[in-house]
Amino acid sequence: MTTADTLGGIGEGATLARIFPRLPSASAALVGPGDDSALLEAPDGRFVVTTDMLVHGPDFRLAWSSAHDLGWKAAASNLADVAAMGAVPTGLVVAVAAPAETPVTFLEEFADGLRDGCAAMAPGCGVVGGDLSVSATLTFAVTAFGDLEGRAPILRSGARAGEVVAVSGVLGAAATGLRLLFAEAVVGGEPDAAAAASLRLARPEVLAQLAPTPPIADGRLAALAGATAMLDLSDGLALDARRLAMASGVALDLALSAVGSREALTGGEDHSLLATFPAETILPGGFRVIGRVVSGAGVLVDGTAFDERGGWDPYEDWNGERG
Repeated sequence: MTTADTLGGIGEGATLARIFPRLPSASAALVGPGDDSALLEAPDGRFVVTTDMLVHGPDFRLAWSSAHDLGWKAAASNLADVAAMGAVPTGLVVAVAAPAETPVTFLEEFADGLRDGCAAMAPGCGVVGGDLSVSATLTFAVTAFGDLEGRAPILRSGARAGEVVAVSGVLGAAATGLRLLFAEAVVGGEPDAAAAASLRLARPEVLAQLAPTPPIADGRLAALAGATAMLDLSDGLALDARRLAMASGVALDLALSAVGSREALTGGEDHSLLATFPAETILPGGFRVIGRVVSGAGVLVDGTAFDERGGWDPYEDWNGERG
C-alpha cells in the first residue's frame, strides 16, 4: 500500500468524494451531505435526536471487526436508541477520526456497512452529513434523528405496577460472542484476526456482538400498541431494566425462564428493545413477555432482588485489556 491509498495520502476532499457515493440517502433529507448543514423534514414539528460513539479499544478491536462490521454496528446502536423512543429513524450524521495511514478503502467499506445496516434495519434512513478528522485512535461518532409521526415519545418513566415487561430481540447473544472472542480469538495476549474469522463462522453469537441486528421497526409498533415505557438494551438487561424501574418508580420482576440465562441478565450490546405494556395488550412484532411490573424498586428475578453487578460502564469496566 502506498501513501496514495491512505487518508493522509489523498486528503479529506478526495476521501469524501470517494465515500459520499457509497453512503445511504435519507428519504427525509431536503439537503444532504456537501453543505454546511443538512436539512431534514420534520412533519411532526418535533424530532428525536441521539448520539453514540465507537472507540478503538473499549468498543471494538480491528483484529475482530471489519470496517463493514463497524459501519453496521454504528448504525445499529444509534437506530436502536431512536426506536426505543417509538420513533422512526430518518437520518444519521457521522463523524470519523482516523489515523492518517488508514487506507481509504477502509472508510469505503465502513460507508458500505452504514448503507447496508440502514437498508436492513431502517429503510429510508440515510447519512445526511458528518465530519472527517485525524486521530491516533480510530473513533466513530454518530448522531441519529427520528420522526415521532405525531405520537408522544415513549419514555423510561411510564411503567406502572400490574403491567407486563416484554422484550423484542435477542438476550445475551452479544455478551456470549464477546466472551467467545476473548476466550478463543486471542493469540499471545493479542486479538487474532484469523481466529476471529473462523469463530464468527462457527458461532452466530460472535456476529451478534460484531454486527448486531436489533428489531428497529418494533419500536414504532410498540408505540402504536400502547407501550408505556421503553429503552434500548445497550448496557445489559439487568442494568437497563434497573434504569427503567428507577425512572418509573417501580420494580421489574423478571422470569429467568423467559430471560434464558444469567448471562442474558448481565451482558450488554444486544440493542434489543425492553418495554412495558398494559397487561391486556396484544404484543406487537417480536415482543414477548419476560416479567411483570410490580410495586417497589429495582430489579427482581423470580421474586428475589437481583443485586449482582453486571452490564457495561465504560469507566468501571474499561481497563485497557477488555473491549
